[in-house]
Amino acid sequence: MEWLGRLYKSIELLDKAIIKCHQCPRLVEWREEVAVTKRKAYENEKYWGKPVPGFGSSKPKMLIVGLAPGAHGANRTGRIFTGDSSGDWLYGSLHRIGIAKIATSTSRDDGQELRDTRISMAVRCAPPENKPTTEERDACAPFFENELELIAPTVRSFVALGSFGWQVLIKSLKTQGHKVPAEKFGHGSTIKYSHDGVNYLIVGSYHPSQQNTFTGKLTKPMLDSVLKKAAKFAGIL
Repeated sequence: MEWLGRLYKSIELLDKAIIKCHQCPRLVEWREEVAVTKRKAYENEKYWGKPVPGFGSSKPKMLIVGLAPGAHGANRTGRIFTGDSSGDWLYGSLHRIGIAKIATSTSRDDGQELRDTRISMAVRCAPPENKPTTEERDACAPFFENELELIAPTVRSFVALGSFGWQVLIKSLKTQGHKVPAEKFGHGSTIKYSHDGVNYLIVGSYHPSQQNTFTGKLTKPMLDSVLKKAAKFAGIL
């Protein structure tokens, strides 16, 4: 995986490299199969069917980290957290606290914009059953590490959506020399630390998946609170 090792000097170049990736055979087969078979509700749409890059500011103060693209969400639309209920929850929350331009995210052409915020993910391809393997996670890690390096001058807070994102975020920060204190994931779990004289905040949130939102495990006020806390720390709000 040397060719992924922190080679890209801008977010734009990194995003182009992500979109072209074919490193994980299982994920490539799945994302392309879904793009052909489609869900009936979207049978007349052309699916993206490729790896999905991050979205938002290239110089963010806050970074939100998810798991992976949804099979009929981002894998269809080409933009992370776009076109499914998880995205409705996330962008709805970001809009309520004054970060997202509009309350929904339906396509790459809907005019959505984020203020001083970027959304990324641990794995760039839609995995079967939303469960990437350890090998797939590790194969994709250099992309995320490269992204962290590029946004390092401005980013000050992180929101990890789910335990998978929490683990990947902390592991990636440690590879860049950040001495992140140990803390178990949970909704509202918080880590404050300093690196090279700069203060950082990591906050955990349950993922806005249907499994969590339909059951009430995650509510809109809970999500709003986490995002607002991280945004205030970073100086966005």
